[in-house]
Amino acid sequence: MSSGSPKKDVNLDMQLLSKSSPTRNGDMIVDDNYDPHLHRNRPHPTTNFETLVHLLKGSLGTGILAMPQAFYNAGYISGFVNTILIGILCTYCLHVLVQAQYILCKRHRVPILTYPISMKMALEEGPACLRRFSPYAVVIVDGFMIVYQLGICCVYIVFVATNIKQLVDVYLNLDVKIHCMILLVPLIGINMIRNLKILAPFSTLANVITFVGLGMILYYVLDDLPSLSEREMVTDIGRFPLFFGTTLFALEAVGVIIALENNMATPKSFGGTFGVLNVGMFVIVALYAGMGFLGYWKYGAEALGSLTLNLPEMDILSRTIRILFAVAIFISYGLQCYVPVDIIWNVYLVQKYKDSNNKFVYEMLVRIVVVIVTFLLAVAIPRLGLFISLFGALCLSALGIAFPAIMEICVLWPDKLGPGKLVLWKDIILILFGIIGLVAGTYTSVRDIIYSFQ
Repeated sequence: MSSGSPKKDVNLDMQLLSKSSPTRNGDMIVDDNYDPHLHRNRPHPTTNFETLVHLLKGSLGTGILAMPQAFYNAGYISGFVNTILIGILCTYCLHVLVQAQYILCKRHRVPILTYPISMKMALEEGPACLRRFSPYAVVIVDGFMIVYQLGICCVYIVFVATNIKQLVDVYLNLDVKIHCMILLVPLIGINMIRNLKILAPFSTLANVITFVGLGMILYYVLDDLPSLSEREMVTDIGRFPLFFGTTLFALEAVGVIIALENNMATPKSFGGTFGVLNVGMFVIVALYAGMGFLGYWKYGAEALGSLTLNLPEMDILSRTIRILFAVAIFISYGLQCYVPVDIIWNVYLVQKYKDSNNKFVYEMLVRIVVVIVTFLLAVAIPRLGLFISLFGALCLSALGIAFPAIMEICVLWPDKLGPGKLVLWKDIILILFGIIGLVAGTYTSVRDIIYSFQ
């Protein structure tokens, strides 16, 4: 999962904001003949198939390995059904977000807008009660993006450290925090890579490792399954927010979706009943629901924050799987860390230091500080499953559910909200759902993190 606001796109957005179409009587003049999709000029646009592959690759990581524990917090019937429902909700909200951005691009006659700028422009055109928040929209959306990406990086550190610990415990039993400290210097090293092209071959390797590793894990999961009657169909509702946060973390790749749609050669093929988004999300939801169901069926209450941690410790194949996933996730850390660094440096700091002789040094310091922040969080709270649930509920309830609904209200305001303002009421329900998910999921995750230390 990744997202970003590249410097050139942000600068373009800010220039275009000042060149928006003229207004008449307070209403935007919209050129119905202008199609943003026809004016995009991407140097290396992706085909429909390439976009689908990127979507699948971007969604298969630590999240799918955490699904059995998520099912433990919901039950196998509740978990299976609600994974599908959350998947449908995420897909719908992504459609809402992409369509709202398209309307804004068409209205302002610009080919592409980033998520933060889209939110700002939407709020400026929405109800009067929301317009007051438009000056803060970019910072708020960027803030959630940064926190979410840093959260992914924290999850990756804990994942790698925990799997390494299981590998070496038979020789030397060290606390997981020590393993996190050992990883600090290599993590700083991989985050010093400024060019994504250098990371691209390693990213491909990580993706291959992930797919092979998942196949190997299924070998253990499907071997000697217990009776399904030993597992709970529905669990205590008090644990459901943990399921919600973990599933949202696993399924919702809002930053990836926007980036992929923006870079398509035929962006009109992204939406639609059998478009890239629906096909990709169908496969992803099926994989996650299947892995969660089978993993919970196999391990039940013993399902840990990653399926790799449930594998036999001394078996050669299982140890190979841990090594493969540790390498793959370590490589992916560099890609995920690129996003918060890109936002913090290129959006907020680069202009301040653009004339400085030490510009390169300052950028390297930002990269080091970002790694240290994720390292400190990982060391302070080395709880993999709870980390995943926390950042899923905290960030993606807003970025993936509430914000798209707010944006749709604003871009359709005041006279395009359907009969009886049906769209308005629907979006209000989505906003409330997102807020409840954020509050309940965050509270439950933080509570359980505190309990885990007692």
